[in-house]
Amino acid sequence: MTRIPISGLPREPHALARAAKFFPVVGLGIGLIAATIQRVLAGRVQPQVLALVLIAYLVLITGALHEDGLADAADGFGGGWTKEKILTIMRDSRIGSFGAVAVTLSLLSRFILISNTSPARLPGFLVASCVLCRWTALPLSFWLPYAREDQGLGRAVAGQMPRSSLLWGTSFAVISVAGALGFGSFLPWLITLLITGASGLYFMRHIQGVTGDCFGATSQITEIAIYFCGAFLR
Repeated sequence: MTRIPISGLPREPHALARAAKFFPVVGLGIGLIAATIQRVLAGRVQPQVLALVLIAYLVLITGALHEDGLADAADGFGGGWTKEKILTIMRDSRIGSFGAVAVTLSLLSRFILISNTSPARLPGFLVASCVLCRWTALPLSFWLPYAREDQGLGRAVAGQMPRSSLLWGTSFAVISVAGALGFGSFLPWLITLLITGASGLYFMRHIQGVTGDCFGATSQITEIAIYFCGAFLR
């Protein structure tokens, strides 16, 4: 989930599915660092400069993992007309026109929305977005199967997640977002649930399941939507 190297972890079957409950925990850590950066720089630099620094941090700490998923999903679903074609395009390491446009719009949207969120609200929304966008992988993994026949990173999670991991991760996300936004967490949660549900239905209709790129795309869309919520409530 991040570029921080961690060694010595067990590689047991279904280990990633059980560990997926910690995705919101990783999101909380990333979000808290982002909030710290915001508090240190707020008032010292212009909002646009702060937004640029925050986006650069969020991209670098994850190695552009979610941006890559968004680009692949945009290329696949934008250029493919059958399940087989969509999956083939998504596996192509090259980026196409749909993917390039999607990543450009993602970066531009986050830049505009973050720079137009009030400094008082921004830390809470940074934390909430980092937690909730990673939480979306839990229900998608729990309810949807893996779309491919061959191996892939998504196979280790999709359709493999225990109910206990879903409940634990969801409980942690609820507590974290409530701590970040208080009573204002209702709208971000509503937006997250709507995007996750709509994404799941879309993926099932077109490829009868999910892949790792689907997780990344849903995460990116959710993150942008929560930033929009923060800017709207300014």
